[in-house]
Amino acid sequence: MLYGYWALFVGCLAEGETVTLLGGLLAHDGLLNYGYVVAVAALGGITGDMLLYFLGRRYGAKLLRRFKKAQPNIRRANKMILRHPLFFVMAVRFMYGFRLVGPMMIGASRLSPVKFIIFNVIGAVLWALIFVTLGYLGGQMVAPWLAKVHHHLKYAFFLLAVVVVVWLLPRTIRYFLKHRRS
Repeated sequence: MLYGYWALFVGCLAEGETVTLLGGLLAHDGLLNYGYVVAVAALGGITGDMLLYFLGRRYGAKLLRRFKKAQPNIRRANKMILRHPLFFVMAVRFMYGFRLVGPMMIGASRLSPVKFIIFNVIGAVLWALIFVTLGYLGGQMVAPWLAKVHHHLKYAFFLLAVVVVVWLLPRTIRYFLKHRRS
């Protein structure tokens, strides 16, 4: 099942939540080792964000200058990154849609690579622990109910459920944040 760990690593290079949840489910079913799933997911997240950070450090300023209307927001984000680097580096991993652009903006902000690496590792480990555990617990909750369902259909159903949750969660959060301000 070594290919399962490789698939998990590749899936975690970018957004990765769905793959990480599925890795937790596979760990629950005994097909993968829980500890290895957490480690591989964290390593994939660290690697992907490091690549994006260094791309942002090298090319980010040029890319960001192209967005003329967004310059005030970009300057504000840069100030926030430099003022609260721990929070920003760790939080961007949990913000739907910012997982790819966030590390590039952080790199363009000129945050020191040492700080980024330290905060990125902490954030990736927390992220991996949370999402793998959610997948593991999800497998624990649905396993009795799905025990009679064909082996492959169980994974397809769980993957569909994860996709629905990942799709609905950011919309729900945005809805509550929007209406909270009103």
